[in-house]
Amino acid sequence: MSTTLEPETALDAPSRTAADWLSRFDHALRSGDGAEAARLFARESFWRDLVAFTWNIKTVEGRDEIAAMLDTVLPHIRPEHWRLSEPATEADGVITAWFTFEIAVARGKGLLRLRDGLCWTLLTTACELKGHEEKRGRTRPLGAAHGVEPGRQSWSDRREAETASLGVTVQPYVLVVGGGQGGLALGARLRHLDVPTLIVDAHPNAGDQWRSRYKSLCLHDPVWYDHMPYLPFPDHWPVFAPKDKIADWLEAYEKTMELACWHSTVCTSARFDEVAHEWEVTVERRGCPITLRPKQLVLATGMSGLPNVPAYPGAERFTGEQHHSSRHPGGDAWRGKRAVVIGSNNSAHDICADLWENGADVTMVQRTSTMIARSDSLMELALKSLYSEDAVADGMTTERADLVFASLPYRIMHEFQIPVYRAMRERDAEFYARLERAGFLLDFGDDESGLFLKYLRRGSGYYIDVGASELIANGSVKLHSRVGVEALRERSVLLTDGTDLPADLIVYATGYGSMNGWAARLISQEVADKVGKCWGFGSDTTKDPGPWEGELRNMWKPTQQEALWFHGGNLHQSRHYSLYLALQLKARQEGIPTPVYGLGEVHHLS
Repeated sequence: MSTTLEPETALDAPSRTAADWLSRFDHALRSGDGAEAARLFARESFWRDLVAFTWNIKTVEGRDEIAAMLDTVLPHIRPEHWRLSEPATEADGVITAWFTFEIAVARGKGLLRLRDGLCWTLLTTACELKGHEEKRGRTRPLGAAHGVEPGRQSWSDRREAETASLGVTVQPYVLVVGGGQGGLALGARLRHLDVPTLIVDAHPNAGDQWRSRYKSLCLHDPVWYDHMPYLPFPDHWPVFAPKDKIADWLEAYEKTMELACWHSTVCTSARFDEVAHEWEVTVERRGCPITLRPKQLVLATGMSGLPNVPAYPGAERFTGEQHHSSRHPGGDAWRGKRAVVIGSNNSAHDICADLWENGADVTMVQRTSTMIARSDSLMELALKSLYSEDAVADGMTTERADLVFASLPYRIMHEFQIPVYRAMRERDAEFYARLERAGFLLDFGDDESGLFLKYLRRGSGYYIDVGASELIANGSVKLHSRVGVEALRERSVLLTDGTDLPADLIVYATGYGSMNGWAARLISQEVADKVGKCWGFGSDTTKDPGPWEGELRNMWKPTQQEALWFHGGNLHQSRHYSLYLALQLKARQEGIPTPVYGLGEVHHLS
């Protein structure tokens, strides 16, 4: 069997090396010899699999782990047809090769990196299930039914009937709780796979999660990073979209993708029926209780759990307004008033800027250090090669960029990030010096690896500067750092250093708990503890305790609770990982065996 682009094509040296490796790998896999296949990997090597081999999102490291995984999965996976999909490239002694392959029930694609003829990193991903492919391109539906037929239903009639029946006379196979970008992205994937899916959301309209936030909120990530599945933003879309523009886009997305969404609907309870192997979920829709019985339950509530609201002594005596950042409506009502924002990460900075722009007297209380990255520097140094107009001009597609990003194992990702943030520190040295002179506590992560590793490890501890840092540097927003809150008084905040800050408003920009907090609220504390903490991968850094787990805990993959899934993250992650979650759900709907390799153990409850 050929593993080259075309049998008659003369390959260059990097492509010959990659094709030869794929051929030897194919032979070892066909022989069922995990140890032989593992010998094709370097001693320090990483294989990241997204659903194709493990029915999981799993990274195995080193020859022993690779051999053990293969010995377990090869009998039922039956991989074959390993083929370069384009010429390989070589730079700095590393050969990079894109390839396609098949397993018994799916087709896949991947990215291979070779050093000295051995595999250093390998990414394998399932991209479609055989016999259950999305109807797209040449297989797209005709739409119009030509001819004449008495009593024919129009598209609108069929759509209305479908919407009226799902959740009433027809049970959804998948119930998605949360109708933000994550729930909508997953719903679109599942619809194109013909999986009956109902999305429920407490807000009256899609996008209201964004509309309800403070007026000045914009995306901090650039447009190329934030596309939704199937429907990318148009070329004239702003680089950083305002929140109301995103809200309108999500509302249009729901309609365009023909998603079944129940708005103004709150989940009040859920339990898993161990006998029927289905969920019993009670929702309240426009004041009426309804019981749903989906086979699969997805909590798509973002990457965060319930808001963390500190219980400071004297909080009940404070006579002003106090609320969590998630409930901050904007600074309009606080002109001429005194506001104290407790926290120093993204939301804290945004809210401080919003209040200052509206004429409030603003003070930030910084309890711990924060990573600051200027937006333009982040785009130039960290994102430009994959997510930028230059990348698009060079032929980079969103899917390709996502796969390149996914191909870097978390174990070594910091090694690629440290030089980026070292360059950022040099580029923006005066900016950082001004912040520090204002008393701001800066850090670049426990190992100097910067913002994205902080995001993956703990989901907090950083701010992408879109203007608020200047307000701190020049003193427009007052700053108290290296302090905590001792207590609240009737009209002030008492800090641990004895400072008494007058306040009409207190905003707790104090973050969120783990996503399994939603499971505790909706299902039970027992189930929340059974699945354990979400997010982080065991780096043993601040707020990401060990042991090493190698993948984000519980995200987009099977959990210790049968038929319970977590879907969330930023727009990029919601787009990319919704595919792999949708394939796992479709396989289960069709009765395709899905033996999970390496189901995550629970080391931390929250």
